[in-house]
This record gives sequence, structure tokens and C-alpha cells, in this order.
Amino acid sequence: MKIETQCLHEGYYPKNGEPRVMPIVQSTTYVYDSTDDVAAVFDDPTKSLIYSRFENPTTDCVEKKIAALEGGVAAMCTSSGQAASLISILNICQAGDSFISSTSIYGGTVNLFAVTLKRMGIECIVVEPDSSYEEICAAFKPNTKAVFGETIANPAINVLDIELWAKAAHDNGVPLIIDNTFATPILCRPIEWGADIVIHSTSKYMDGHAVQVGGVIVDSGKFDFSSGKFPCMTEPDESYHGIVYTRDYAAAPFITKARMQLMRDFGCYPAANSSFLLNLGLETLAVRMQRYCENAMVVAKYIESSPKVESIAYPMLESSKDYALAQKYLPLGASGVISFSIKGGRDNAVKFMDSLKLASNEVHVADIRTCVLHPASATHRQLTDEQQVAAGIDGGMIRFSCGLENVEDILEDIKRGFDAID
Repeated sequence: MKIETQCLHEGYYPKNGEPRVMPIVQSTTYVYDSTDDVAAVFDDPTKSLIYSRFENPTTDCVEKKIAALEGGVAAMCTSSGQAASLISILNICQAGDSFISSTSIYGGTVNLFAVTLKRMGIECIVVEPDSSYEEICAAFKPNTKAVFGETIANPAINVLDIELWAKAAHDNGVPLIIDNTFATPILCRPIEWGADIVIHSTSKYMDGHAVQVGGVIVDSGKFDFSSGKFPCMTEPDESYHGIVYTRDYAAAPFITKARMQLMRDFGCYPAANSSFLLNLGLETLAVRMQRYCENAMVVAKYIESSPKVESIAYPMLESSKDYALAQKYLPLGASGVISFSIKGGRDNAVKFMDSLKLASNEVHVADIRTCVLHPASATHRQLTDEQQVAAGIDGGMIRFSCGLENVEDILEDIKRGFDAID
């Protein structure tokens, strides 16, 4: 089945007399014939549904669809992308452990990794996204349990060498977790390049309309957790009747543990209505991604030609340092998000942004509407100067997310912004 068809149909196949669209199961609970039937499901929640705190039929359809799109064996939706990032780490790391992360990641994820997880006793070891195999391997410690990176970094727009990072992770016996939010499985499928776990903020391109916040974790089912390095996977779970995840759920131990243990305890599961709206976005994802990429290519070339621009990051430009990586991992395009720095720093960046009429100045990205953000003032505001530099942020940087409007209208708006700069 081609990926465009999967976008439309995987996860829900209506039968004779059933609704054409995926139904919303607006219920918190499910009925059983006997007390023994309920007890059996509590022994093994994969047999049926217990409670919508960690599983719902509508969301289950969306999870199956996203797993198919990414080429994984199973998926679990969450209430936000941040929740997906958190659970992907906590599922295999505990106090006293460490994990490695690229420095070029979303600012909120930097805060989560460097501050909140540190308070929980989990160390985040950071390395540059363009590090060599040897440099990545040198960052490992005996207690390192995972490696994390973004396919296309937000907002630096670096392209990660997924295959290289996967080799470093696997040679050191740990899984590679990839945030594939900007690329989506339409432009890149990280599992095919060696990633073991893929996460998304579904609030972005997958939804596409800025109507609901969400996240998802996809399990490739390919990583072997039985090496002894992950006792949480290979030793009995006392909170679940002594279940051993690698033994009892060998096909997808990672996502099963995440649902049965962490989602059970945290309860950060999306509402059925949110999943219904997400599914509507998924049905047009393939065609929207093509238009985003087409618009962004025209816009990136226009911005690059301006004498008022200090630098631009869009990997499909031949001048980009990541052009070769983009050709390898993103042959269909690199999404609609462009980062560029205005000459004159923050003051001129603010003048440019405040002069725009079509583009919205908002804390969002990857929408059907063109939007802009000043990362140093918003998403990366809590970072230190050093952390901002490591993430590729400077005061003049603007994150420009091309929407689906006519590209000539977008260019006219950009020209209006440039004209406002002295």
C-alpha cells in the first residue's frame, strides 16, 4: 500500500452500513459481562479496553495509522509532543541513568532534558548534531541508555545524519529516538535509516490546522532490549503482576511498557475528539507536505537573495551545509519551515515581523497558514545565551513557516517586511 493511501485509510475500514468517517467514541469507560472478564483485562490490558486514561477506540485507529505511516509495529498517542518526549526517555531511563541528545533540538525539549529530568536524577549529555561517529561514541557513559535527535531541528533546521547516529547508538547497545515532527513520514521515515523509536508533536504538520495539541510515540519493534542493559524491560514489573515486557510482549516491548506503566500512571492521553481532528489532518498530510515544500523552496530562494539577510537555513538550498544530507534523507523536500537571520540583530528582526500582514506572529509552526516566530524571545527564551548558541539561535533569527497560501502572496508579505528595515 502506498503511503498516500495509508494516510487515507490505514487504521479504520468501514464495513457495510458503517459511517464513512472514523467514529468518535466519546466514552471514558467500557462495559464487561462479568467481574472475571474485567480482572482478566487488568492482568493483560492488551486484551481489551479498560479506561480512556490510556486507550480509546478512536485514538487506537489513529495510532495504527501513524504506526503504518512510519513503518513501526505499534504507536501510542499522548496529550502533547512534550509528553511524547518525556515518556520516550522515562520508559528506559531512571535516576542514575544518562542519555545523549543533539544540541539542536526544540527549546522546550532542552528545558525538559537539561532541567526537569536533571532534577529527577537523569543526565542529558549533549553533543553537536554534526559530530563524527567517534565524537558521539566518546560521549557515552556506562549508564547511558538512549540517544535522541531531531530529523529536522527546530528552529535551526539542521538535518541529522540518522544513519550515523543510529550506528553510534547501536554499537553502544542503546536505541536511537528520533523526533520526526517537521519531516513527517511523508518526507522521511527514520526507522528505515536505523531509528528505533520515532516521536512527533502531532500539533504541527500532522494536524496542520492548529486545532488540537498532541503527540505520538512509534515503536519500530526492531531494537533488542534483552541485552541486560535494560532491567526495566527484562525483569518482572512488580506493578503489573510480574510481567516481563521482552518476554511477554516481544513484538513491541517498548510501547507496551509505555502504555501499561507510564500512561497508566501519568494519564496524559488525548481525548477522542482530539484524535478525530488529528485524523482529519492525516487524511490530507501527503498533499499538504508537497505544497509546503514547493512554497518553501520559492520563499527560501527569495530570502537568500536579499542583501538584508545575514544567513539562511533551509537544507534544500544548494548553499546549505546540510544539502547532501537533505538529498539523502529528504529527497521530496525539507518541510515548509525556514530559519534566517536579519542583519542588524533583534531590532531589525522585530521590525520585519511586526510589519507582516499575511503571516501570523504566533507561538506555533507547521500550520496551513504562514506564521513567524522570534525563537530568542519565545520558544528558546528560557535558555541561557550559551544554550541558544548551541541550538543555533541568535537575536536576529526568524523562524518562518510557509503555509498553503499562494506563494506570490507570501513573497509580497516578505517584501513588506524587508521594506520596513532601515
